[in-house]
Parts: sequence; structure tokens; C-alpha cells
Amino acid sequence: MRRICFEADGIPVAVQNVSLKKIINWVLTEASVFFKPSRPWGFPTLIQVEPSNHCNLRCPFCPVTLGMGRELGHMKLDMFKEIIDQLRDYLLLILFWDWGEPFLNPNAYEMIHYACQCGIKVISSTNGHVFASGDHARKVVQSGLDALIFSVDGITEEAYRRYRDQGRLETVLEGIRKVVAEKKRLKVKRPIVNLRYIVMRHNERDIGALREFARSLGVDMLVLRRYHTAHSGHQSSAGWESQYAPSEVKYRIPAYSDEDGQPVRISRNPCRNLWNCPTIHWDGTVCSCFADSCEKHPLGFLARQQFGDIWNGADFQDLRREFRNHWQELPLCGICTYGFEKGDIGQDSNAEVEWLIRHKCT
Repeated sequence: MRRICFEADGIPVAVQNVSLKKIINWVLTEASVFFKPSRPWGFPTLIQVEPSNHCNLRCPFCPVTLGMGRELGHMKLDMFKEIIDQLRDYLLLILFWDWGEPFLNPNAYEMIHYACQCGIKVISSTNGHVFASGDHARKVVQSGLDALIFSVDGITEEAYRRYRDQGRLETVLEGIRKVVAEKKRLKVKRPIVNLRYIVMRHNERDIGALREFARSLGVDMLVLRRYHTAHSGHQSSAGWESQYAPSEVKYRIPAYSDEDGQPVRISRNPCRNLWNCPTIHWDGTVCSCFADSCEKHPLGFLARQQFGDIWNGADFQDLRREFRNHWQELPLCGICTYGFEKGDIGQDSNAEVEWLIRHKCT
């Protein structure tokens, strides 16, 4: 049927009229994910792109707030197009965000439109503030974006600002309403509007009111994201847990041992990123995944290298070999939540998803 269906961050995606070349590459890439060769048999079908690492908020866990130790900037349109041109025969989906607010990039909508015109699905995530003003809502709907995740971690101003420092809940809600209204005006189903809610100590009391809250905004999808208590950030997880971890254990991940109270390690890390989801920062630096926010282990630079040379290069091959043999000892992989039971981001253990308006795959 030349149709590939999968889920990305809880959002169903269906790619239609897939070329034979993409289908073959998809099969080879999935085989690479399973067998984990040092040199992948295909090119990535999924990449994460950082349009900007500037942000208009200061959330306490975010590397933008804590300090990444690298320059701030916006990805240039020409660089984004070059990435697409090199990978358009293989890519099925782009995750259009990393660190920072992607829609602060003045070329964000043109970037999305270019990728969509090349037959690539695009999902993005936002804190939502930009959509309350100007013609951002119209631009994002007309760009062809497949899904837009709004991070809204509180339904009262007090709860929202407890985590989203320098933000205003009403501004975000106005942005959501404008995007929803623009979809109705243009009579389109895309982008799917996804309201995401990270359950934390100060907002878990409002979970019972979330469904009606989401319905009142007209969003398509509501996601409850469980809180990670085993963090790999700059502060101690113990300090974070005392302030933010929800009191109900069912809203926490990963799983903890009854014997010693420590997070339960797993023997086989399910991470796919080294074989099918590299991260490209705003300046073209290629990293193994989103966790390398500080670029401690860059693997290549698109400003002076072709992606294929980086993907199949010695640094990437060495890292894959190390991951396969002893991932627990790697600086990023050893502390990543993927290495713990029920810590796999995007799995049912990490999110509760409810479709408020039923759609087929995007």
C-alpha cells in the first residue's frame, strides 16, 4: 500500500505514497535498530532538529536555564534546506524542536513548509506564547505542520508559573484558541493540537479537571506525562524530587526497587537514537541525541561535512560500538532515563493519552 504508520511521542503518524527507496531504507534502518551494527545499513528515517536554542521562559529543569555552555542562535533557512535536500529520500518525520522555543526562529514556518513539500511529516512542540500575538497562528496552520504540542503544566496561573517561570497561562491559552480557531476557519484537521501536562506535585490536584479544561480549549489530544525522578541534569534529583515529584507514585517514573528504593536498571537499553534519530543543533552540530544539550560529545559539523560522512564516520561508529558493549559506562547513556525500568520516553509507561476529538493517523 506504500503506507507506513507509526507513533512519535504518542502521536500517530501515517506517511502515504512512500517511495520504494524510502521503504527499503526504512526496513534497513529498523533492522539496524534491532541488530545495532557499528555502521547502520540505512539512513535515519527520523531526525530531531533544533530551530533555535533561544527561549522566552526559564523552566527550572531546562538546560537553557541552567546553562548549556554553547552559543545561542537560530538555524539558518539555507542550512535547514540543505539538511532536507541531503536526507529527503530517507526521512519520514522531523521532530522540529530540541532546546529553546522553536517558533522564535523567524524562518520556522518556511522551514516546516519546505519539509512538508518534500513529503516529510513534521511535529513540533512549543510553550505557546508566540501564538497569542501577530499572525503566528495563521502561519503555523498554513505551514503544513502535522502536529503541535502545547506544554501546559497547570490550569491555574499559580500552578502554571510554579514551573513555567516568566510565562503566563492566559497568554498560552489565547495562543491555543487562536490556532484552533484558525484550523476551523480554514476547515483543516492539521496540525493536531496536543495539550501536554507534566504531572508534578503542585499540579496533580487538578488532574480531575483536565479533561474539561482541554475540551473547553478545543484541542484534539490530551497527554499526561509522568514525572521523571531520575534526572540527568545539573541539579541533584533529590532536590528536584522534594519540590516537584508528585505525591502519587503512579505519576512517577522510573520504577523503584522495594528492597533498596533505588531506580531499577534494565539490562538492554531500548534507545534507538544512534541508529535512527540523531539530533542536529541550530548551527549544524550533529549529536547522538537530544540529551547532549551541552555538546559534550559532538559527532560532526554540517557546516563543513556531509551528513552521510558524519553518520557513517568513525566517531559515530565508535559510539555505537561502545553503546552496544557497555552503554552503562557512557557519560550520557549511563544516566539517561532509557536505562531504567519504565523510563522509556514515549511508551505507555510514560504517558496517558486521550483523544478528545478522534482522528485517523496524521
